[in-house]
Amino acid sequence: MKYGFPGICILLGAIATTTQAQYLIADGTQVNELEMFQECDVCPEMIVLPLGEFQMGGPIGDSINGLVMLDGKLAMVEVGHPAIGADERPLHRVEIDIPIAIGRNEITYDQWMACVNDGGCGEHVPENTIIDINDAGKRIETPVYGSHPVIDVSYWDTLAYVEWLNGKVGVDAYRLPTEAEWEYAARAGTQTRFAQGDELTSDQANFYGLGTERLSGFPRPDLLSRMVPVPVDELYAANAWGVRHMSGNVIEQTRSCYTEKYAGWPTSSEWLLQSETESCKRVSRGGAFNTGMDSVRVASRGSGSEDHRSQYSGFRVVRQMK
Repeated sequence: MKYGFPGICILLGAIATTTQAQYLIADGTQVNELEMFQECDVCPEMIVLPLGEFQMGGPIGDSINGLVMLDGKLAMVEVGHPAIGADERPLHRVEIDIPIAIGRNEITYDQWMACVNDGGCGEHVPENTIIDINDAGKRIETPVYGSHPVIDVSYWDTLAYVEWLNGKVGVDAYRLPTEAEWEYAARAGTQTRFAQGDELTSDQANFYGLGTERLSGFPRPDLLSRMVPVPVDELYAANAWGVRHMSGNVIEQTRSCYTEKYAGWPTSSEWLLQSETESCKRVSRGGAFNTGMDSVRVASRGSGSEDHRSQYSGFRVVRQMK
């Protein structure tokens, strides 16, 4: 199945594309850059990304979080200190030389359960309740299901999902993104803190407004603190390429191993090659509903063990195109 993407002509003009790359999906349908397709009824909607290059990482001053590790101890430093966001550097150019499509959305609870009900995903039924303690000390339980992003899935769980998805479609093409592919998709041709600019509103992303206020030291009554993920089609949360919720909502897992600084690999194919390892701490990107604006910057990085499941973490997939 194939769907045209609204506003595609405007988007193509914005990236000054002169020729259109064309690819075939499993049923033989032809798709073009920035078109959306879906290869089965329960498969994720995918958006074909243009080939190109970008500057990966965050420059000094991109992050305002002054709480850093210095000499093995937590310390508060002035904004602009080179220790802030040190793992987001050195800045380097990356060429996207493997054509891919990326999930328009995070994988949803319903999409995960389609896998489980089909005998896949290790038959792991994830928790679908967000537990929070409010300011009065009361325990709050909020159900998340349907088109909410799936949570409580580990890196190993995500591999089981893509194995099922490849089998469902009859391809060997779906996988987790590397963090270079993730950042390229998140930036959508921009180099600002967020795809929408250097600031976000609560209509553009789901993040923790109160945490943002505390970190900046300034009142931000304009920002919301929802403290739960929202359905993937909620909010005006898409970037210029139509990819939603790359900042906020749930932390997104990648296949890349965490390093304290970038090795400077110049191509997405090299990034993919370097992700082929037996075991490591895997990089997570995008921040979540419980993190402040600074942590949902495009360049912000996190990490976790491969077997860790969290109510804050989910994932989206990429598909290699031919």
